[in-house]
Amino acid sequence: MALFLPSLHILSPLSPRKTFFPPWVFELGFLALLLCQESVHHFFDLVKNWRISTNPSLKTMSTMSFNLRRSLQSKVEREAAQIPDSGTTIFDLPELDLDCILEKLPPAELCKMVAVCRYLKERCVGDHLWKRHMREKWSRVIGEAALRKWELQIEPRRDFEVRSEKPAASYLRRLPWLKRKADSSRTSPADSLISFYQALENGGFSFPAQVFNRENGNAGFLLSCYDAEISYSYRKNKFYARYPPHGKRVPAVEEVPWERIRAPSVSTSAHDLHISVCLNDLNPGDHIEIQWRRNKEFPYGWWYAVVGHLEGCDRDDHHCFCHESDTLVLEFNHYPPDSRWRKKIIDRREHSEDGSEDDGFYGGIRKLERKEEISIWKQFWPAEAVE
Repeated sequence: MALFLPSLHILSPLSPRKTFFPPWVFELGFLALLLCQESVHHFFDLVKNWRISTNPSLKTMSTMSFNLRRSLQSKVEREAAQIPDSGTTIFDLPELDLDCILEKLPPAELCKMVAVCRYLKERCVGDHLWKRHMREKWSRVIGEAALRKWELQIEPRRDFEVRSEKPAASYLRRLPWLKRKADSSRTSPADSLISFYQALENGGFSFPAQVFNRENGNAGFLLSCYDAEISYSYRKNKFYARYPPHGKRVPAVEEVPWERIRAPSVSTSAHDLHISVCLNDLNPGDHIEIQWRRNKEFPYGWWYAVVGHLEGCDRDDHHCFCHESDTLVLEFNHYPPDSRWRKKIIDRREHSEDGSEDDGFYGGIRKLERKEEISIWKQFWPAEAVE
């Protein structure tokens, strides 16, 4: 009996794109499929009843089963009669009290409640119940780019729901039993938070994010953060990361744990230079991220650094004038003091992409204002200096 609805679910988002038939043709097709489903259901009931009526052994078993149910029901009724019955069920609770109960449920249990009945489904799919679950689990890895991609992905389905709602309602009002069938089989609205949560949870929605220390902590990527397209694996509680191609080399898909994922820090593409707006505010000791790429065919990654002192400065806060100079010293202290990667000197006034094919190219700078961001970078600090 459930053979028809999956195919309907697959075809329905695509049907409005066809221009060969008017919309009412697809609504009649929807009605016909539901009628076929109900017909098959009644057909199997008739076959089952006919077999029982013509087969004595099955009839006897059916009679025994009926008598057993009667006896169990009587026993339950006798026991229930001994317990005071307040006559109150969960459906009699005020909506505010019911929402307070539903708010305590974890996402998996809330999804189970959706399948209980139509009333609880309408209550459990409300965005007010899913905002906290979205915030607690996904806020660290979901950014503006992921939200924009989700909006673009659900737009065709949302438009189809709006177009099909009125014509379908005119047919279903005439057949109340068919309306109940359609309501029970209908999925959550495309733009609801529960739909977004489920798409993330089952890995059906991949989205842009950034990955710390890509390629499983390869020494060449320590204290860096690169753009990637990621999807979640519920079974492994990890993400699959797909990086942009580096020149002619296409990186393999990598499994990444939660702690190495963050939402993109800026809206700038990995292939574009970020406009630095913080250069005049940088002082020695400030924490920053700076774009860097090996050559101009590669995408940028973000690398952690600290603003240092100029040569000749005694590093005394009362006598330091480094913040007044147009020259800015950036220190990558996870490299040894004699490493060519240890320092980079830039000009505050005329900073743009700077570098060479030997040392790579340095791009835009972003100042880290929040302690949470700095602490995340420090948790990846290597135990020994990188050679």
